[in-house]
Amino acid sequence: MAEGIVFKALSGFYYIESEGTQTQCRARGKFRLENISPLVGDRVEFVHTEPGKGVLNAICPRKNFFIRPPIANIEKMVIIASGAIPVTDTFLVDRMTAIAHRNGCESVICINKLDLDPADRLYEIYSSAGFLTVRTSAETGEGMGELQNAISGSMCAFTGNSGVGKSSILNTLEPNFRISVGDVSKKLGRGRHTTRHVELFKLSCGAIIADTPGFSAFDTEGLASKERLQHLFPDFEPFIGSCRFLDCAHIKEPGCRVLEALEAGSLNKSRWDSYVRLYEQASQHKEWERKSIDD
Repeated sequence: MAEGIVFKALSGFYYIESEGTQTQCRARGKFRLENISPLVGDRVEFVHTEPGKGVLNAICPRKNFFIRPPIANIEKMVIIASGAIPVTDTFLVDRMTAIAHRNGCESVICINKLDLDPADRLYEIYSSAGFLTVRTSAETGEGMGELQNAISGSMCAFTGNSGVGKSSILNTLEPNFRISVGDVSKKLGRGRHTTRHVELFKLSCGAIIADTPGFSAFDTEGLASKERLQHLFPDFEPFIGSCRFLDCAHIKEPGCRVLEALEAGSLNKSRWDSYVRLYEQASQHKEWERKSIDD
């Protein structure tokens, strides 16, 4: 019995990386009978049936998993943003950091296109909120060493709104990838999706990365109940539990320590605005939905 990681899943075949070689496997029938699907990123046990081919026998316990996109065991979520066209909406970043936090992933904020715009506002927001934040230019290579150090030895998902340069960054980090790069439409300020499925790639620094489609790919439905949402904003944590009311929503209540911190400049308003927007979305869930979200 061998162990490895699923690097790609296509048409019922699972491509498992183990000790530097890749084996094409089918999953045992029990997975279909039990309605279990191996995911890219899964650590699995398999047996060889012939050179280069085998059968997937078991899935090892997962650290986490996502349904959309279908991927497992992500340790770091690298969220690509940009201050140049297309300019990234901070709500998209905040939504992703909340998803990452809920799934036990560390968020790394990568602000790309430094050669076009240093995006000082984005950098200040996320560095002051306590996130590891780096600035890069896939065009000039600036900041790539810092990004490489941030992800070294980890399994990471790269995500971001279309056109911010995910594929360009990956090609700069590892030129042999030759991942397709889409042009950015100047008229629309959007990029064309160039990533059609989830696949893992191994970097020379030891990182394993997944290039995923844009922000819309990560499922945010049922992100958290409105009561638990506050804990997905780690910059809120120093103030939670000190409000006048135990069930404080941190929106307009008197004696709210979060609002006091916001007024004092200890919290960034764009982060709070995103929290309020997500809170309002979470408030639309029915009671039975909230219970399933918290499970």
